[in-house]
Amino acid sequence: MAEFKGKKVTLNKPRNISKGSPGYGKKQKEVFVMDGGRVKRVAFGDPNMKNRSNEPKRKKAFRDRHNCDNPGPKTKARYWACRDW
Repeated sequence: MAEFKGKKVTLNKPRNISKGSPGYGKKQKEVFVMDGGRVKRVAFGDPNMKNRSNEPKRKKAFRDRHNCDNPGPKTKARYWACRDW
């Protein structure tokens, strides 16, 4: 457990964002990660699209488009989107 803006949060565990939550933008999921010595919130995903990772052609296209073989650091949305797919 860690603290983000006064609230206890679980690190490295993506969760869905409820639609209409104030201040959370237009994203589908969020995850809290440690960035150096502080907690960072990473939001990712389009709330208006379904994750169709069970369809091989779509999965390959997504992973190729986002370079998921080299997703980068945990503090970036691409890392978590690739992990989701």
